[in-house]
Amino acid sequence: MAKQIKKSPGPTKPIPTNSHCTFSFRAPEASIVELVGDFTEWQKNSIKLQKQDDGVWRVTVGLEPGEHRYRFIVDGTWSDDPDCPIQVPNPYGSHDALIRVSTATQA
Repeated sequence: MAKQIKKSPGPTKPIPTNSHCTFSFRAPEASIVELVGDFTEWQKNSIKLQKQDDGVWRVTVGLEPGEHRYRFIVDGTWSDDPDCPIQVPNPYGSHDALIRVSTATQA
């Protein structure tokens, strides 16, 4: 019997349709940080983040409406997003971060 995954409640303000979402990860000593998720076909089309002077790596990507799971790969090691309030179990014994992109905008 397959395990049911409970989903956490989403953010109070949905992200608008065709939203540009900025992902960031603090890793001042890292050589490379990549964003992977269902929207990148995980490792197949990873997105490299750019290191900023403050040691935070950032990238902005456009996401379609819906729920998207993602993680970071920091110098080859899979890492959680410590700033994402929604974490859901994955089949590998760890967690994926979850971002929800809404089909409607709110003021």
